[in-house]
Amino acid sequence: MTRLILAALLSLLPLQLLAEPLRPVTVTEWKSVYGRIEARDRIPARARLGGTLVRLSVTEGDRVEAGQLLAEVVDEKIGFQLAAIDAEGAALEAELANARTELGRVEDLLARGVSTSQQSDALRTQVQVLTGRIAANAAQRKVLEQQAAEGRVLAPIAGLVLDVPVAAGAVVLAGEAVATVGGGGFFLRLAVPERHAGALKEGDGIVIEGAEGPQDGRLARIYPQIENGRVIADVDVPGLSERFVDARVLVRLPVGEREALLVPEAAVLRRAGLDFVAVEGSGGPVERTVVLGQRQDGMVEILSGLEPGDVPVAVHE
Repeated sequence: MTRLILAALLSLLPLQLLAEPLRPVTVTEWKSVYGRIEARDRIPARARLGGTLVRLSVTEGDRVEAGQLLAEVVDEKIGFQLAAIDAEGAALEAELANARTELGRVEDLLARGVSTSQQSDALRTQVQVLTGRIAANAAQRKVLEQQAAEGRVLAPIAGLVLDVPVAAGAVVLAGEAVATVGGGGFFLRLAVPERHAGALKEGDGIVIEGAEGPQDGRLARIYPQIENGRVIADVDVPGLSERFVDARVLVRLPVGEREALLVPEAAVLRRAGLDFVAVEGSGGPVERTVVLGQRQDGMVEILSGLEPGDVPVAVHE
């Protein structure tokens, strides 16, 4: 019972304003525009090696961590080159073993006085040359192994996979994007007509009409360059939905202030499709036809029909 009485009293609060003369009040003028949900960072994960895409482990909408394996590219020529390098290395190892055997035999003969030091020096030089060639062969193999490892496409940042333009089995070139990852947070990007540029200020509050209901945001950045007659601005929105990137949502921006006459909605009477507000007259209440504007917080704007100084009164039908 107490709650019902309290609710009834609260509903009568706007009527307390009816006994006061109307005065112009300053109201915020809002402009409705569409904003687009964008990722703060949008980085493509590129293949560093040209070849065949043999593995693709992500699709659009997947969440990834920085450094996660997204795909793998294989160049079959690298396998053949590795086989050739290994064969050359085996041949050099055999030559080195033979040169060391010959060197040991010549040094033994030299100790007996049968051979010459010139022949020993030649074989020692041959051993050093073969050792260097084997080291060069191993370095070449490491280069090919690194090229093969570059076929692993890793996520550049943690975030959401926005686009995967290729499919497993496709041939990709070095530098081609395999996937695009969006991360670093999400925000709204607006394109506002340039006539409202002077009214925009960083830090201004905005209202977002999203699918989950109204949300409050803040103008975080206004870009100085005007493109196609529009000012670009970024809006930070806590808890902004990341379900659809590049989705368009309706945004209301404060673009100025103006004077307006406001009356409680309870003072407006509607009959025969027309709106009336009763005001004090010399002989009692007089109903005037009015044109209504925007509604906010239980009040309604009067565009025409009333003037400053008029005193609205409550009329019960």
